[in-house]
Amino acid sequence: MKISIGNIFKGDKVIWMIFFFLCIISILEVFSSSSSLTYDKTSYWGPVFKHTAILIVGIFIMVMVQNIDCKYFKIATPFLLIISFVTLLWVLAAGQSTNGAQRWVSLFGIQFQPSEIAKGTIVLSVAQILSAMQTEEGTQENTFKYILWTACPLLLLIVFENLSTAMLIGMVVVCMMFFGQVSLQKLGKLMGGIALVAVFALSFVLIFGQEEEKANDKQNLTERVKKADEDTSPSFFEKVFHRAGTWKGRILKFVNSEEVSPDKFDLDEDSQIGHANIAIASSEIVGKGPGNSEERDMLPQAFSDFIYAIIIEELGLAGGIAVMLLYIFLLFRAGRIADRCANAFPAFLVMGLALLLVSQAMFNMLVAVGLAPVTGQPLPLISKGGTSTIINCIYIGAILSVSISAKKKSAQPTLT
Repeated sequence: MKISIGNIFKGDKVIWMIFFFLCIISILEVFSSSSSLTYDKTSYWGPVFKHTAILIVGIFIMVMVQNIDCKYFKIATPFLLIISFVTLLWVLAAGQSTNGAQRWVSLFGIQFQPSEIAKGTIVLSVAQILSAMQTEEGTQENTFKYILWTACPLLLLIVFENLSTAMLIGMVVVCMMFFGQVSLQKLGKLMGGIALVAVFALSFVLIFGQEEEKANDKQNLTERVKKADEDTSPSFFEKVFHRAGTWKGRILKFVNSEEVSPDKFDLDEDSQIGHANIAIASSEIVGKGPGNSEERDMLPQAFSDFIYAIIIEELGLAGGIAVMLLYIFLLFRAGRIADRCANAFPAFLVMGLALLLVSQAMFNMLVAVGLAPVTGQPLPLISKGGTSTIINCIYIGAILSVSISAKKKSAQPTLT
């Protein structure tokens, strides 16, 4: 078989262009924002070389995935559900903690986040259920129930360590059910139930959560260390709800509308928000130019959660808008691909994966510009990362796989 560029980069060319633009921006901005990682290190190029290597591996896997016929994704669904459930239980019981969140597990020396695998698994499962239960009038009566039975157990396991991820997946599932013509009455009841649960959860966090600044108080810290010496085994309640204090602190900071003058703003306590605002404000619309960020060394997670603030600082308002438009174009292009699909499953799958990527991107941007509370969501395909980068490349590969089969089916002549 003759290997050519056309054989490798198959599928929708617009999706490929968007992907490569995001990769180029990612390499440039990760290199710029990772300077704090190279301080006192032997290799200045180390972080960007590692990130580029991960992207190359991701592209290789993406090319393999795009060559898998869409129907074979269905076969993987039960295995992915089992893997997701087991690994999410694993991370809840004995996960590795990073930045106060117990989200990582290690297998054969490879560290990964089970929630990243679970996100795509839920979308794949919902797409399969919706497609299998489609009728001319909409979906069958039990569709709603089957989706909840499948998605809710995984969402409940995710929510304790990664609330924002669980919320994003839940939103994507609701959107998929809406597109799948699930009864609006049932969706209305679901939204009402979600609102009640949200009110209860918010009340619980605000009442029982210990704010981060209080938890870091010297007296409380001494008491907690003393208690840890006496009893090193935290209760189940403490293990499951230990993030409540973090959630409470972020919610209170976000809803606090009190104006704080620059001389009174505590950059030690609110360093992420403060330095992100400084980065955006100092861009002066046109930006400082690639590699000229001044806030990258002061902004925690500048190469991950807050990389969008660095993009605006260096590339200006036009650069920030361009990145946002790339994700919007990705969503619209996925819609075009879904519209060409002859079967329901690939259409639901491509829309679900696109919604997952774009909703996460939009939420990351809202956090960076101060319009949403800090969550820890990376910017898909741009932020520095391992598991998330590879998984996101797999999502793009699946979208390309659908675009190949959809293109073939649309090219077939219709019989009269």
